[in-house]
Amino acid sequence: MLNIFLLLCGIGLLTLGGEALIRGALGLAVRLAVSPLLTGLVIVGFGTSMPELVVSVDAVRSGQPDIAIGNVVGSNIGNILLVLGLSAVITPLTVTALSLRRDALGVIAVSLLFTMLTFNGLLSRLDALIFLVVLVIYLLWAYWGERFEVSSSAGVYKAEADEVEQVPKSVVWSIAATVMGLLLMIAGSQVLLKGAIGMAYSFGVSEAVIGLTLVAVGTSLPELSISVIAAIRGHADVAVGNILGSNIFNILGILGVSAFVQPMKLADRVLVFDQWVMLGAAVLLVIFLWSGRRLNRLEGGLLLVGYIAYIAASFMVVAIK
Repeated sequence: MLNIFLLLCGIGLLTLGGEALIRGALGLAVRLAVSPLLTGLVIVGFGTSMPELVVSVDAVRSGQPDIAIGNVVGSNIGNILLVLGLSAVITPLTVTALSLRRDALGVIAVSLLFTMLTFNGLLSRLDALIFLVVLVIYLLWAYWGERFEVSSSAGVYKAEADEVEQVPKSVVWSIAATVMGLLLMIAGSQVLLKGAIGMAYSFGVSEAVIGLTLVAVGTSLPELSISVIAAIRGHADVAVGNILGSNIFNILGILGVSAFVQPMKLADRVLVFDQWVMLGAAVLLVIFLWSGRRLNRLEGGLLLVGYIAYIAASFMVVAIK
């Protein structure tokens, strides 16, 4: 019970911290006259991945690489199958042509890059550097494309920022919210890790399983919040754009930073099972989106069923450590 309590407290602190960080950063962006496009693309799109970043870096520094990698792989699976599946059931999700060409295919590309660099079961600092360089290239490409492409979908990223409510109006409160958000996420990551490790021992499963499921879902709550709110308000393109950008950042940014801090060995089950589920989910999503530039309720339901099946399989494939 104590481990469950710690896990829930950690998730709560991460969620509160992530919300405060995004709102504080948006407040500063407004005061500093940062363009709405860059604000939505970087602050909101990648800001929702900050809980995963803090947890993964803290995990690798604490000697729990299985949780660090499982958190990213599990979050990417959950973002597509759970978050987009649930959002599409609420309302069919559309995607712009530019986002489909760049971001949707980008998710498949970075997932393939992950499988290629981890074929030897290790993420080295060289691999981390490759991830980070590709991330910088992607950001420059995305910003240039959204700003100058004729069929620009810049409005999607601007709308992402509009989904965040109660943004601080002054510099002081914006800085305070940003600092408080960081502190809450750091504290939450430490509490969550203690609960997650304790639960792994209590249930007799590997840390990778806990990272791929409970930790991954907990750190994906900001993405879930932004996407579901956007779907309810009818801003379907925001839900898709948020998830695609988040998944790209999870692999390139979070694993890039984490592996640069400390090279990581992948659990066998991630190599033979979970990374292929992550890649398969990305391919399935692109097929659904490409069929009509939308994700309908039936397809969303199929994604949700897929996530339930994945969670069931995750706790059944316990023989693979």
